[in-house]
Amino acid sequence: MKFLRHILGLGLLLAVMVKCGSSPDSPALTGTPSHGCTAALEALEEIDSLMWKQPDSALTVMLKFAASPEADSLDEFEGHYCQMLISELLYKNDYGQSNREDLLKAVDYFDSIVAADGYKTDGRKANTRGVSLQKRNAFLDARAHYIDGVGYYEKGDVIDACAEYLKTLEIIDTHFPHVETQNFASLQPKHLPRFLFYTYNRLLELFSAQYMMASAIKCGEEALVYCQKDPSLSKEIPNTYFHIGKQYDMMREKDLAREYYSRAIEGLSDINSLVYRDAVSAKALCDYQVWHEADSSLFLIRQMLAHANSEKEKLTRFLAIGGIFTIEQSFDSALYYFKTVFENTDNILFQITAAEYLLINYNHLGNKEKADEFVRFLGEHKKSEGKDKALVSQLEDMFKNYQNQKQEKEAEEAREESIRKTIVIIVPIAIVVVLAIIILAKLKSKKLLKEQQEEAERRFGVTEQEHENELRRLQAEAEQRLTDAERKHQQKVKEMAKRHEEELKLQKDQTEQEIARTKKRHEEELEAERSAYQKEREDLERSLQQSKENVSALQEELGRKRTGAAEHYAAFLEEPVCIKINGLVRDLHITTRKPYSHYHISLDNETIAQLSEAVTAHYGELQQALLCHCPGISHEDLLLCYLYLLGLSNKQIAVLRQRDYSTVRKQAKELMGKLRIDETVREYVLRLGGIEGVAEE
Repeated sequence: MKFLRHILGLGLLLAVMVKCGSSPDSPALTGTPSHGCTAALEALEEIDSLMWKQPDSALTVMLKFAASPEADSLDEFEGHYCQMLISELLYKNDYGQSNREDLLKAVDYFDSIVAADGYKTDGRKANTRGVSLQKRNAFLDARAHYIDGVGYYEKGDVIDACAEYLKTLEIIDTHFPHVETQNFASLQPKHLPRFLFYTYNRLLELFSAQYMMASAIKCGEEALVYCQKDPSLSKEIPNTYFHIGKQYDMMREKDLAREYYSRAIEGLSDINSLVYRDAVSAKALCDYQVWHEADSSLFLIRQMLAHANSEKEKLTRFLAIGGIFTIEQSFDSALYYFKTVFENTDNILFQITAAEYLLINYNHLGNKEKADEFVRFLGEHKKSEGKDKALVSQLEDMFKNYQNQKQEKEAEEAREESIRKTIVIIVPIAIVVVLAIIILAKLKSKKLLKEQQEEAERRFGVTEQEHENELRRLQAEAEQRLTDAERKHQQKVKEMAKRHEEELKLQKDQTEQEIARTKKRHEEELEAERSAYQKEREDLERSLQQSKENVSALQEELGRKRTGAAEHYAAFLEEPVCIKINGLVRDLHITTRKPYSHYHISLDNETIAQLSEAVTAHYGELQQALLCHCPGISHEDLLLCYLYLLGLSNKQIAVLRQRDYSTVRKQAKELMGKLRIDETVREYVLRLGGIEGVAEE
């Protein structure tokens, strides 16, 4: 051990001999490494990374680094970074802080570079420097304050230690807001959750030692947040449960204490674990205090006593057993355990606890001489209650101020978020209203709007069969008009001949000259009728020929459109975002019996925006038709239509949108009502896009 300490001292001596001089404009002032110190910084970062996994190995590497040439090239930033790492390594390897003065300089330095990064008090950045660099500097600043608090605690300065721990949390709250709700797997810096657990756990221990149970419980619950979300901290969960249970135990809330002790026991179930043995013993004592069944509680505590692997643990069990015997008024038995504790430890807290119980037992036994002896001991060694109360009051005020500031900040952020959400809601509504006003101003009446909607539906909704039927109808109508004209001409000729015959019969007694004039008039009428008929027939034949030519032209256009629509749709499906979305669900065997979360896929906002751009580029008329048909259509409904345009089924959409299958079906049904259509929304969208043959799975 002395040899190791000698090596440690040599390593620390070399570590602090770094070049810290920098000009005001040097990269070190903003936490940016200079090109000449890249190797040294990389070495420090490797030591830092190793420290979170193997602190003892990291300390060995640090000692080697401190004696290497790279240590001589450290700039100001790297020098302070090195000092902070040394303090952390000393703490994690159970050594006292021997570089205290240099650590305090590092704290001031990291405070200065975080201020230079330009963070505002609400966590937003005032400049455009790299976000990752700013977060790294803020994390280092928080770590510097945390390890500074550890140093104060080692010196017995509880107030300054608490202040530094709370300062650590303030830095995290400012620069990493809502970290407890983020995805820890993607969080940067990646060690932030574990670091926050360490901080809250230190506060839990600090407040517990000062009998500030309520504050300790709050910190314990916060520590649990990070334990339960970070798999690497799962082993800390039972230990945290145990410490929270101790707080409830001291508050005499035995039911809650027993509940947390039980959770700790369930999480360990290993008698070789000290925490397990402590939790079993503490719960047994609680059970006795609730049910007053001494035998079962004593049995469990003695069972844990048999596995004690240290004198301190053994004396802790003796205190519990002696306490039960005291309540059971087995004073002689209790004396044995408490005298053993009092005489075999130099732990003043153990001695005071044992002395208090010995005083009680000797008073009951009537041994005034022994009782007075322990009265004198307690008078000499028990701390001043007034001093303790003042310390606790100051700590409580500090913690309360921190909580109030955090709540005020969260309330302010909630108000700002509410305003942002309101703006997000109001602005689209305002845009829709303005567009509606513009549309209504252009359209003189509701009838004109309806005609425009019908025209849009006709233009985009006519299928191949409807085209062919329309062409056949036009041709049949032209032929029918020609037939009707022929029939009418023949009928008219017959009527004129009959009328002429009747006129001649009536004129049989007239002169030949009059008869000739009548016949001539009749012939002129017939010739005029023949000429009119011939002209009408020629017009109808030209109309029929034009209809045939139109039929041929429309058939050719329909063929081109059929080919163009397929090519157009194929080009749309080849868009990178379409390939990406189809690729997510193409090979999935989706069943409505499994929850959507089972498939672990979803559409992010960037992908949704890219899909909207692709639809606009290829099917802009589809968007116009939907907005024209339903001006109030929502972004969610438009997205549903876009996914239908991709040919996706309701089950696939449910998985992509991370929603229940029934929710997607309900949304589609409600959209049918908004669009006032009888067919499904999917059929409607594919028809408007001129797409056929895309069946739903």
